[in-house]
Amino acid sequence: MQLRYSYRLYPSGPQRTALAQAFGCARVVYNDALRARETARAAGEPFLKTGDLSKLVITEAKKTEERAWLGEVSAVVLQQSLRDLDTAYRNFFDGLKGKRPRMGIPRFKSRKDNRQTVRFTANARWKITPGGDLSLPKIGEVPVKWSRTLPSIPSTVTVIKDAAGRYFASFVVETNPEMLPETESVVGIDLGLGHFAVLSDGTKIDAPRFLRRAEKKLKRAQQALSRKAKGSNNRDKARSKVARAHARVADARREFHHQLSTRVIRENQAIAVEDLAVKGLARTRLARSVHDAGWSAFVAMLEYKAARFGRTFHRIGRFEPTSQVCSACGAKDGPKPLHIRRWECTACGTVLDRDINAAVNVAKAAGLAVSACRAQVRPGLFPAQRGEAGTHRDVQTTVAGIPSR
Repeated sequence: MQLRYSYRLYPSGPQRTALAQAFGCARVVYNDALRARETARAAGEPFLKTGDLSKLVITEAKKTEERAWLGEVSAVVLQQSLRDLDTAYRNFFDGLKGKRPRMGIPRFKSRKDNRQTVRFTANARWKITPGGDLSLPKIGEVPVKWSRTLPSIPSTVTVIKDAAGRYFASFVVETNPEMLPETESVVGIDLGLGHFAVLSDGTKIDAPRFLRRAEKKLKRAQQALSRKAKGSNNRDKARSKVARAHARVADARREFHHQLSTRVIRENQAIAVEDLAVKGLARTRLARSVHDAGWSAFVAMLEYKAARFGRTFHRIGRFEPTSQVCSACGAKDGPKPLHIRRWECTACGTVLDRDINAAVNVAKAAGLAVSACRAQVRPGLFPAQRGEAGTHRDVQTTVAGIPSR
């Protein structure tokens, strides 16, 4: 399977200038190619192929005075920019055909975009030096913080600059599955806002709420940004400060997701989660809390780590009534308001924790053998049958409210 490995880069001043030039050239070629295709479409002409675009916006453009500076960067960077445009169009057309979720039409890139990227393939002859630096054509040897070892030799590297001004080298490499020792444990996971995750074994993981905890600092940074004059250097510094604050929140959230997903994968042979309608929830008054939780990223980590370490991953439908069904007897008790966190089954009398009961039902819906008794908070009292109530001939009194077993 393919995995992405990212490492922090620390380019020097001249190298940052060279990277900025590479980002700009790639952006200009992308926009010129997009404009050429849109012009051809408006004129009713055939869709321009990549080869024709390459000749028009790169080869011929370098000969003009306006675009002569395109020759100052690696040609591979410019060609890869055209590949990115092809990918954008392919995703758009596949969305129209129903082959993937619908995507918007390709848009023009801006130098003010939060993320700038360039990609170097093997044809660019980039390499990792014996000293551990990343040697890039027409940029130089850029120091890298190798936080972990690459599992195989990559053929392509993508250099990324994020909104906070940080640089990263991203490699996509082929990896072999690493089978973990098998275990008999299986788990269902119910994701929420009060608790980030509730496991079917009764474990509850509190929601860290990284964004909520950083709100005051973010508010002050945003207020400082709003007071700066547009176009000034002070505004750029304030914008970078806001971006760095948001980056720290995102990094903390990602680290939390990685640690929890790795723990769940190592301890369980099979994992089941519910397919949540995150986009729908993000349009409600809970939008900030939903985005702060980052359920989609966590589930995606569970899925790829399960495939990597030989675990089984199940995703059940979002319309499964996990909160309405008693995990002890299977009786459907109907929908309940969110403020009801514990409820008593009218069929068997078991008092259930709403979240743990839902986690057990998630596991059961995926076909996992999870004990329903784990959802029980305490033995409930249920009335005796009419035939058992009263005084029997053996003078034994049966009292309503026998503890369930």
